[in-house]
Amino acid sequence: MENSNDQQKTNANRLFYGSCFALITTAFSFSIRAGILPQLGEELSLSAEQLGFINSMWFFGFPISMVIGGLIYHKVGGKAIMQFAFFAHALGIILTIYSGSYVGLLISTLLIGLGNGCTEAACNPMIADAYSGTRMSRMMNRFHMWFPGGIVLGSLISKFMTDAGLSWETQIWVIMIPTLIYAYLYFGQAWPKAKVEAAATLSGNLKAMVSPLFIFMIVCMSLTAISEFGPQQWVGLILSKSGAEPMIILALVTGLMAVARYFGGEVVHKFDQTGVLLGSAVLATIGIYLFSTQTGTMAYIAAIFFALGIAYFWPNMIGFVADKIPKSGALGMSIIGAVGMFSSSIFQPIIGGWIDSDKAEAAAAGFTGDELELVSGQATLGTMVAFPAILIVLFTILWFWVKKRKNTDAAEATSGQAVTDY
Repeated sequence: MENSNDQQKTNANRLFYGSCFALITTAFSFSIRAGILPQLGEELSLSAEQLGFINSMWFFGFPISMVIGGLIYHKVGGKAIMQFAFFAHALGIILTIYSGSYVGLLISTLLIGLGNGCTEAACNPMIADAYSGTRMSRMMNRFHMWFPGGIVLGSLISKFMTDAGLSWETQIWVIMIPTLIYAYLYFGQAWPKAKVEAAATLSGNLKAMVSPLFIFMIVCMSLTAISEFGPQQWVGLILSKSGAEPMIILALVTGLMAVARYFGGEVVHKFDQTGVLLGSAVLATIGIYLFSTQTGTMAYIAAIFFALGIAYFWPNMIGFVADKIPKSGALGMSIIGAVGMFSSSIFQPIIGGWIDSDKAEAAAAGFTGDELELVSGQATLGTMVAFPAILIVLFTILWFWVKKRKNTDAAEATSGQAVTDY
């Protein structure tokens, strides 16, 4: 029995390390591809609009495969989903290098996006099933640390290779390294079964997903995602006019996110997921507010608050669903993640419209040049403060909701009528 338990632990850890390298592949595909865009545009004579459509394929493929993967996870298994992820990643990388055309790059980027979504669809439920309690929260946070951590690493690799005069094709080959590593780590490994029987059935998943708590979490996820990705997409452009260095801001934010997520399990153990999410909303609100009002050195202070605020959003929203709404299963976790991605894509043009409107107002007020960019940009960031500010209210409600539920469960357990469903 002891040898069996040791083997199961080793298997879970090997699957976890494979998942980390799969997420590094996702992060590399995000950061390295971003780093080579200027070279791609110049070499293939692509317009900015065409490059934008190529990038959109990354975001388009991601939620599609997340939802499909969640639907079929308990039918085909996480192993089969990750086999498709490897196929999509490998073929997408090779097509990117050898297609040499706009259409080819659209297809290759879509394939990589599909592989990235499969990674989320398979790895989140695997971690939820392989580990329990505080250990699950710790491993979920440490898994998700590799997205910001991989972005930092990929950005540095891309910058170094670009400065060294290496071709964009060589940089794309680098994405294949973590791809091959995760394929090796997964090879021949058995995946854990669902801890909750109802989580392995579609009817059980759907029943749990129409609960008030799950619907509430969908609303929260749409706001946590845009609180994270909204400012991140625009803050570099805005702060470049304030005397701050955008690349240092990006490195500071993503680096701190990775470190914070590494210690996420201990933080969740101390404050519970609801306490962590509420504290994160407060810090994110402070960070975005500082971005909207401060310039120069203070922008780096704002980045610290912002990074510590958004670091725990994504992993703990998924961890909350796994822990508090277990019957939603792999599909519930995939739907929550997909909602986050769709929310980000929907709000981006809205934020762009805010920037245009604020710029027109600033221009009418007599601002020009860099001052125009800074004033209008900070006005838009001021509007974005509303996202995490609303979350403070929602997560306060959630904190009391879950606390009341725990007290009710404890009372019913004492009387022999425990209820585990939220």
